[in-house]
Amino acid sequence: MEGRNSLPGVAGSLGASVLFATLYYYTTLLEPLTGQQIYGWRILFTAPCLALLLLGLGRWSEVRQILVRVPAEPRLWLALPLSSVLVGLQLWLFMWAPINGYGLDVSLGYFLLPLTLVLTGRLLFGEAISRLQRLACLFAAVGVGNELLLASSPSWPVLAVALGYPCYFALRRWIGTANLGGLWIDLAISLPVAATLALADPEALQQLGASPRLLLLIFGLGALSALALALMIIAGKRLSLAVFGLLSYVEPVLLVVVALLLGESIAPDQWLTYGAIWLAIVVLVAEGARALRRGRV
Repeated sequence: MEGRNSLPGVAGSLGASVLFATLYYYTTLLEPLTGQQIYGWRILFTAPCLALLLLGLGRWSEVRQILVRVPAEPRLWLALPLSSVLVGLQLWLFMWAPINGYGLDVSLGYFLLPLTLVLTGRLLFGEAISRLQRLACLFAAVGVGNELLLASSPSWPVLAVALGYPCYFALRRWIGTANLGGLWIDLAISLPVAATLALADPEALQQLGASPRLLLLIFGLGALSALALALMIIAGKRLSLAVFGLLSYVEPVLLVVVALLLGESIAPDQWLTYGAIWLAIVVLVAEGARALRRGRV
């Protein structure tokens, strides 16, 4: 699967990780909104922003192609709502966890995610894993294993991230919606739920009406989310699940950087976790540079 991986795919994955880390910090600017309200407004503004992005890139045909298939493929009546639920859970959890005491649990889920993506690509799609990717997996497994030893037991947010995203990406490949159009349909299906969460509290609506700054920040949330999700989907299409999964380690490391900037600190017994993860990333960078020299990326 080395021929599948490309420099734009790697760049897209890294760009998405940077933007998601930015969004992680961004939520601290949206007080006094709750995690549910932030999620609702995020979807309400991300969907139109992503639609504009699709139109600007000339890729709205991806939406039409999927919608045309719906009457002829009964499986899509179940698969499309399921796909929307799977990604909606992740977007909600990302907004909800940091302000409800589950930030570390979600971070651990993101540390586990690349390994589960590698296994998914290998077991379901028969994707090959290079020697350097195996070495990166080994380093990553050491870091994740240390983190699991420090945690008493994986909580439901950990499992939701580590198992939910592989199911989402595998489902999208299976039903042929692994593109920006498919992502927009996922968001469009979740709009009623998002509207309910965003508009249900009259007091919150009054606060929004009285704060143009908060409204502007919410619009920025939608724009950043659309761009981050678009880069993630582009990367997922251009990379094997193994490489896509391993590059996903950049995001939780950046989330740690954000946490440090917000005043948190790394415990001494967690340095093994982060050191091993950084070694895995260095190995991936080395492999990417070698492939670039050979003209394969």
